[in-house]
Amino acid sequence: MSDKTLTQRFCRLTTDLVVRQPRLWVLLRWPIRVTFDRLAPQWDEIRAGVDAYAPYDAALEQVEPPPNRALDLGTGTGGAAFLVAGRFLEAEVVGADLAKRMIEQARQNTPNELRGRVRFEVADASKLPYADSSFDLVGLSNMIPFFDELDRVLVPGGSLIVAFSGGAGTPIYVRQERLRAELARRGFSDFAEISTEPGTALLARKPLHA
Repeated sequence: MSDKTLTQRFCRLTTDLVVRQPRLWVLLRWPIRVTFDRLAPQWDEIRAGVDAYAPYDAALEQVEPPPNRALDLGTGTGGAAFLVAGRFLEAEVVGADLAKRMIEQARQNTPNELRGRVRFEVADASKLPYADSSFDLVGLSNMIPFFDELDRVLVPGGSLIVAFSGGAGTPIYVRQERLRAELARRGFSDFAEISTEPGTALLARKPLHA
């Protein structure tokens, strides 16, 4: 079995376990961070030629109103964060990732024209270093969702995007039914399911009032 296949299986197993039992993340966080630190130097090459952000971008088209502050979680080398900044020209965008080497590469990748609006930070999505209601838009692409934290950092009425570049074939993947159920429990609504063959995304809105 190849290293790539082992990595993909480990990511899927970790996702399934953590979505069911978020407390297990404390045990799995370190190997996930090491895995993506190791992949960082080749990450842009690995994703070259693949329309990895198609479902994320399709969901961005439906975001209203335009956000003032956006958070891209699991940002990797910054591709999705740059999409957000390119679509919403007035928005401040923060890209956050657990893997330090991914963040270092994202900073290197940042075009000069975006350096005033886009920044990258190392952060654990299970315990984000941001205040309550900090962002109008939060997006995840191929990222394990920590639902309580997503709810906490979004402003009332804010938009959430959860995208998977390869749909159910993505190593880090959560079924749409599970996403909707977890978010509905927290009051999210206005769900829109998006497909870009094979990519999928779910767009949801946080309630204005608790």
